[in-house]
Amino acid sequence: MSGLADLTLGFIPLTDCAPLVVAKARGFFAEEGLEVTLSREASWATIRDKVLVGALDGAHMLAPMALAAGLNDPRSAMLAPLALNQNGSAITVSTRLAAQLRQIDPEGMAAPLITAAPLAKLVEQRRAQDAPILTFAMVFPQSMHNYALRYWLAQAGIDPDRDVRLVVTPPPRMVEHLRLGEIDGFCVGAPWNAVAVDEGLGEVLIKASQLWPGGPDKVFGVTAGWAERHGDELRAALRALIRAAAWADEPGNHAELVALLSRPDHVGVEAEVVARALKSEIVFHRDAAGLPRREHALWFLSQMVRWGQVRAELDLDQVADAVYRPDLFREAALSLGPIVDPAMVFADAAPAGGGLFDSASFDPAKASSYAAAFPIGRMRP
Repeated sequence: MSGLADLTLGFIPLTDCAPLVVAKARGFFAEEGLEVTLSREASWATIRDKVLVGALDGAHMLAPMALAAGLNDPRSAMLAPLALNQNGSAITVSTRLAAQLRQIDPEGMAAPLITAAPLAKLVEQRRAQDAPILTFAMVFPQSMHNYALRYWLAQAGIDPDRDVRLVVTPPPRMVEHLRLGEIDGFCVGAPWNAVAVDEGLGEVLIKASQLWPGGPDKVFGVTAGWAERHGDELRAALRALIRAAAWADEPGNHAELVALLSRPDHVGVEAEVVARALKSEIVFHRDAAGLPRREHALWFLSQMVRWGQVRAELDLDQVADAVYRPDLFREAALSLGPIVDPAMVFADAAPAGGGLFDSASFDPAKASSYAAAFPIGRMRP
C-alpha cells in the first residue's frame, strides 16, 4: 500500500460518523497505508459541495444526497460503495407541542406508530382557528430524515407541503432552534434527539427503528471521477471502514467508542447522551449492514419521485445501479476474511418497504408505481 495519497474525509457531528472516527483513531486507516485527516463540517450542503470540488476526497454522507448528486450534471455523479449505519434517527417535538398532543389524544401519544394522528387533529384545530402552521426541521431535502418525516406525516393525512412548514437545519443546530421556538419539531440523527430530551426541550415521538426497523441512513460517498482515479485508495478506505464498523458494533468497545465520539473535535456532547443510541439503536456492521443495497436506493428514489424532486419518467434502476456499488463493498469485504461472513455479504435484503411501520409493501421492480400509489404526494410527469 506504499505510495497511496493522503486523504481528507468529511463528517457531520453525529453518532453515525463512528466508522470514520474509529478507523482513524484505532489505526485502521494507517494499517491500510492511508494517512487520513478527518474534517468536521457544518452542514450536509457543505459536505456535498466540498466533495464535488475535491476539497474532500470522500465523506460521511446522506444516502439520498449521493443518489441525487449527478441527476442534473453527470460531472457531479457520486458513488456509495459502503453503507455506514442502520437506524439512529428520530422525530422529536417540543415539550410544549407534546403536551398539547397528549391533551388532544392521550391514546395516540402512547403508541409511537400512530403519534402523527394526534398531530393531525391539532393541525385541523389550528386551521379552524386560523393559527400559523407548525414548523418542522429536517437535515436536507434529499435525506432519509426528510422522507421519514414526510412519510410519517402523510400516513396520518397531513400534507407536509401544505399543512405544515418544513425547513432545512444542520443537525448540530436543531436543538438551539427548538430552544428559540423557531421550530416545533425535527427529524435528525443521534445524538441530537437525546440532547433535546436531556435539556428538557423536546420529546421523542417515534424512532427510526420503529418507523423502519433496520432502515438505511448514511453512506460513505465519493465522486465517480475520484473513484476512477483512486481505485487503490478507495479499496483501502473501504477495508478500514469495514473493520471500524465491525469494531464499533462490539458492545465491549462501546465505552471507548463513546469516549471518542464525545470529544469536542468529533460529536462534542456528553458521553451519556452519545451512549444512549448505541445501546439499542444504531447498527454499523452486523447482518451485512455495510452492504449498499439496491432496493434501499430504489426506495429512496421512489420518495424523490413521490415528492416531486425528480420526474416520474426518470430511469430509477439506472440511477440506483450507477450510484450504489455493492460490488466495491464485496471486493473489500471478502478480502478481509472472517470479519464479514461471505454468506451475509451476498445475501439478498428483505424488501425495503416490508419493514415500514404501515406495512405497505415495496417491490423494487415497481418503484415508480409504488410512489404513485400514495394519496398524498407531489409527483411530476
